[in-house]
Amino acid sequence: MTDLWNERAEAYRNAPEQREGEDLDRIVEWAAGAKTALDVATGGGHVARRLREAGFEVVSADPAPGMKADVICPAEHLPFADSSFDLVVTRIAPHHFEDIALAVAEMARVARERLIVEDTLYVSEVVEEAERLRDPTHVSSYSEHEWRSFLEAAGLQIEAVETYEKRHPLAEWLARTDTSEQDGARVRELLADRIEGDEYVDHKLLIRARKR
Repeated sequence: MTDLWNERAEAYRNAPEQREGEDLDRIVEWAAGAKTALDVATGGGHVARRLREAGFEVVSADPAPGMKADVICPAEHLPFADSSFDLVVTRIAPHHFEDIALAVAEMARVARERLIVEDTLYVSEVVEEAERLRDPTHVSSYSEHEWRSFLEAAGLQIEAVETYEKRHPLAEWLARTDTSEQDGARVRELLADRIEGDEYVDHKLLIRARKR
């Protein structure tokens, strides 16, 4: 699957809804007080960029070389010592993780103080079918309850939870993963009640947690 992400790298670096947003602004706010940060599954590098602009020392990690991360590795196997970073962040990536519980445990392990997680909020199996049809690297989105369970099992205490609406220009969203015309038509059908005009509307769950 990393080959797919190498091909998609430039599109994700340039996608407006990935590159900016109130959610990204909030992550920078919530990072205040930390000095060092790890951006897990950095993708287009937007979290790393914003944190560096704010004066943080940031290491980025991603399994796809095309994403040009500082370290090439999956979230489930982070090659860092325990408590290596004040803060660990992952944004709109965990739905691709093969083993979500292991990934959360790894992120908690290398965090000294805090973990900030953002991802697409689970809605229904219909939406999950559409997501997988559009993108075969999609594993699963999760509910707030599931996220609380993952984080608490990793020894983290949840401090804040927020949700953000994210609007995706539909044609660009489908093109970004090279969705075929036939699959794209089916995705549009499955997501009909979540499409407004030429945009697909979903919601992101943003959580700040602290190590106990």
